[in-house]
Formats: sequence, C-alpha cells, structure tokens
Amino acid sequence: MWRVPRQLCVHFARGSRLSGPWNRPAAFMSTLLINQAQYAWLKELGLREENEGVYNGSWGGRGEVITTYCPANNEPIARVRQASVADYEETVKKAREAWRVWAEVPAPKRGEIVRQIGDALREKIQKLGSLVSLEMGKILVEGVGEVQEYVDICDYAVGLSRMIGGPILPSERPGHALIEQWNPVGLVGIITAFNFPVAVYGWNNAIAMICGNVCLWWCRCWTSVTAMAKDERVNLLSFTGSTQVGKQVALMVQERFGRSLLELGGNNAIIAFEDADLSLVVPSALFAAVGTAGQRCTTARRLFLHESIHDEVVNRLKKAYAQIRVGNPWDSNVLYGPLHTKQAVSMFLGAVEEAKKEGGTVVYGGKVMTLSPVVTHFASLSEEEVFAWNNEVKQGLSSSIFTKDLGRIFRWLGPKGSDCGIVNVNIPTSGAEIGGAFGGEKHTGGGRESGSDAWKQYMRRSTCTINYSKDLPLAQGIKFQ
Repeated sequence: MWRVPRQLCVHFARGSRLSGPWNRPAAFMSTLLINQAQYAWLKELGLREENEGVYNGSWGGRGEVITTYCPANNEPIARVRQASVADYEETVKKAREAWRVWAEVPAPKRGEIVRQIGDALREKIQKLGSLVSLEMGKILVEGVGEVQEYVDICDYAVGLSRMIGGPILPSERPGHALIEQWNPVGLVGIITAFNFPVAVYGWNNAIAMICGNVCLWWCRCWTSVTAMAKDERVNLLSFTGSTQVGKQVALMVQERFGRSLLELGGNNAIIAFEDADLSLVVPSALFAAVGTAGQRCTTARRLFLHESIHDEVVNRLKKAYAQIRVGNPWDSNVLYGPLHTKQAVSMFLGAVEEAKKEGGTVVYGGKVMTLSPVVTHFASLSEEEVFAWNNEVKQGLSSSIFTKDLGRIFRWLGPKGSDCGIVNVNIPTSGAEIGGAFGGEKHTGGGRESGSDAWKQYMRRSTCTINYSKDLPLAQGIKFQ
C-alpha cells in the first residue's frame, strides 16, 4: 500500500538559453520577477536583471546566459551568465595560487575569517532564505533554516580551527617521537544538488577552509561534473547528488587516483513497534515524508508499522495529510510548496503507477495535481524481520525506530541493527544537526560531511617519526650491521 499526499498545482523550473542581450526584448526583461516591486529585496542582495555567474576574485562569466525560473509560479526571476571553459581554467589557476597563501595562515586565523562569513550571513539571513525559497520552491521557513545551517557550521568551524590535529603516539624506540601531522589537501571541488544548495556548500566550505583548503563551488550540470572529476588539480571532489551520477563521478575520480567525498541518495525507513508513542510516530512520519516537498535525501520512503498499530497509524496519517496546507511557499500558513522540476513530477507519477501495477493501493492523493512524496507502508511482526527489511535496500543513509524498549534500541544501534550512516530513535529520518557527521553507507557513497571528525576528509595525514637521540635503533628490533 502507498501513502501519497494531495492537491498541488505543480509548476516547473527550467532554464532557457539565449546567446546574447540582443535576443532579449525589453518587454520580456520587464516581466522578470526582479523588476517587480514585491521582489525588490533581490536587488538588495546585489542581484540584477543579468548576473555574472563566476567569482574568482572578481565577478565575470563568458558562457551561455540562462534564465532562472521560480517553480512556484513558473515566472522568470533573472538571468545568469554561466562560466566558460576559459573561466574554469582561470579560476582553477587562481584558486591554486590562493592556496599557497591561505595554507600558511594559522588555523585559528582561518577560523576568524570563517566567523566573519557567518556574521555576514546572519545579517541577510531572511533575504537569503527568501532567495532559496524563490529558486528552489521550499517553504520560506525551510529556506531561512537552510541559511541558518550555514551560519551554524561557521560557528562550529571556528571552534574546530583550534582543535584539529593528530596525536602524539608512544614510540617503541628510545629517543624517538611518533606523531600524526594533518595538512590540507589543497583545492576542494564542491558540487551541490538542487535541494540544499546553501547548506551542503556550507558544510563543505566552512570545514574545508579552516583546514587550510581553498574551494571551487560549481552548481551542478554534467559538464562541470565531468570537468572537475577528471581534473587532477582538484585534490578532493565533494559531490552531492544521485547514486547514478555519483557512481560515474567515483569512477572518473578514481581513474586518476583522486579523492572523492560522495553524498548520494537514500531509501530511508521509519519503523514503529507495538510500544511506540503514536504522538511521536505520526508527526515524525509526516514531516519526514513531506518536508521540503519530499525532496530531501533523508526523506522517508518506507514506513514499517507493527501489525497491532498499523491501522491506527494509517488512519491518523490520513487525517494529518488532509490538513497539510499546500500552495505558495512564501505564505507562512503553507507547509508544502511545489516540486522543483518537471522531471520530479514525472518520477512521482511514475512511482504511483508502478505501485499500482505491483498491487498497491493509493490511500490518499496520487492525482496529477498532487504532492510528491510517495511513502510505502507495510505491516510487520518481528524485530529481526523488520531490521532486515530496513537493510535490504542498496542505499544506507537514514533510518529511525519508534519504541520504548531499551534493549531493542541498543540492538538497533549495534552491529546487527541498522546499516545506515544515520540511525535514529523516536525522531524522523530527516532534520540532522550539524554537530554529527552526516552521510551514509553502501550506495549512498560512504562520505561524511559537517561535524564530528568529518574534517579529516579534507586533510591528508602523515605519520612522522623524529629521532632526537644519537643512536639509530630500527623498528621491530631489526639489526642491520
């Protein structure tokens, strides 16, 4: 059986290319949202009718001009001139030159610069959040929350800048010191996905910078993915996107023995046992399924309910879905905005039809004018069975159980429990905090970003042995005379 929400007139975001300003009639330019009074705040962010899409110390761009559209009303926002191959080459060269200076700056001083970035974001957080909402389609509070996540990781990185380092290890040889030295990898390429363009960039950028790296951020298109994946000057490539593209990225980077950090898709599950608190289960399942219009990598796709509570939870969720307010994402009363692209709509409708072919029934919604999230719900019996169901999919990003049984909780966290990178108890699968490492296993890519020791992925490690004695003893007691 499948659970799907309802009632959304979906509009599509798309880009259209024009070769030059002579193809842009004045009447068309006047229809851009940036020229309308209610969107005057866009100009307060420094945006114009046509914007340079490259920054490498100065603004520029010699590539094609695209129009960015608002997915909520299908109206053009503004135009952006993209990077050319020459722009890319120039930017990589400047970035590597900048690294020679940046890497020599003491880490706490680098942290001070990142603190200033966070403060600048704070000053314009509402307008920047509004821009995220306008371009991506997520509701305004989520757009602002995404910028807040960048602010938070800046704060975290400032403290981290005084703590990164390796241990001093005991040496088996007298008069010797054994230490771990961590140094920046160099140039970090960052390719982000449409659903969290600010937060994911922030996770990478703030941590990479305090580690002594410089960053090259490229919004995703296949040309940029290929260029950066094959470029030996890019020491680490952080890619967030689909598993399908991530596999190709991994192969291209590995072919040159480069390093990649992959954050790919998830097929995330919520499990509710017979002792679950339904007042936690229902809102958690609802938020995990429909938050960000079901377009998060941590969105719940599967809902496993113990047979004793199955019907009750389904009925409660049915009522909850009926109360979801769908519409303009800038309306404070709305909980659900549009899907981002026409492709997303097609994938959603295809998933519904596939479910029907496999014998599933639509409990709620599923029409053309509808929401996106498709959540499969099943009745389950045993703990062993449902843990196996959680782990049987190829992805391993996020998972959550609802129970009061302490033994079950620790079995869930243990080696025979969830095989995901995010293993929750009594909370949704989505909504991670920045203090922990974010990422997943298996086809989710294995990469980790944000907190904990994720900083190590942006560094190279050297084991250093220092002989401060006058003798030369060899390791393992070897005599070579």
